[in-house]
Amino acid sequence: MSSSGDGENLDVVAFMKLALEQAKIAFDGLEVPVGCVIVMEGKVIACGRNRTNETRNATRHAEMEAIDVLLDQWKKLKLSKAEVSEMFSKCVLYVTCEPCIMCAAALSFLGIKEVYYGCANDKFGGCGSILSLHTTSCEGAGGKSYKCTGGIMAEEAVSLFRNFYELGNPNAPKPHRQPVQQL
Repeated sequence: MSSSGDGENLDVVAFMKLALEQAKIAFDGLEVPVGCVIVMEGKVIACGRNRTNETRNATRHAEMEAIDVLLDQWKKLKLSKAEVSEMFSKCVLYVTCEPCIMCAAALSFLGIKEVYYGCANDKFGGCGSILSLHTTSCEGAGGKSYKCTGGIMAEEAVSLFRNFYELGNPNAPKPHRQPVQQL
């Protein structure tokens, strides 16, 4: 990222736009619209989107998808655990919604450098909304604290959520609201 304040802000917005593109792909696939990108040294090295419905696996959040992409790449390069840890310490995550408790804890254990997110996650947020797992709370269990900044393009992220839930979640086991019939 750029070292100047304005350049850094432009980079943050540009990377968040890429995360929003991933969220739109999730939305189009009838998934809860969350997307992310992982950046190292100013370059996107992985992206992810929610795939919980597609995979029938509740752990397949956008962050976990992107993490797995990196772990697969680094495994092929035969990086040691120490080298993988060093790589994660240089990574910045941009995600459209505050990481949930599971993802926030995973990011702490991996030693991610920094997280930027769009909207808050008032039900499951692990970066301040419910728990603050990005701070020292995971350090006793082997995690590392990381810097976290929210509210980046939050309106766009919330708009995707509203559109998704207004249509109803056709993949939910017991929808709270019936899906709206499209003409």
